[in-house]
Amino acid sequence: MAGWYRRSEDVITLTLHVQPGAKRSEITGLHGDALKLKLAAPPIEGRANEALLKYLGGLFDVPLRQVELKQGAQSRHKVVAVIGSKVDPETLLAGK
Repeated sequence: MAGWYRRSEDVITLTLHVQPGAKRSEITGLHGDALKLKLAAPPIEGRANEALLKYLGGLFDVPLRQVELKQGAQSRHKVVAVIGSKVDPETLLAGK
């Protein structure tokens, strides 16, 4: 099992390393024990966190209310819970 996510019943907990202010939002691979993401949103007034949750909701095919920031609101290192997704987290790394 990968170190950057855990699955417990219908909850997927992701460990992320987020780089805000990029040209476009994308997954760039692994950064230690975290999935590395670039985000197109600036790290101002919570905009990057909001964009991150929307982006993950799209990747995992769940509504925004089922994606929750658990840790790291002010940090690049974040923990996010995704509830009720049928998407396998491993598929996010395909082609990276």
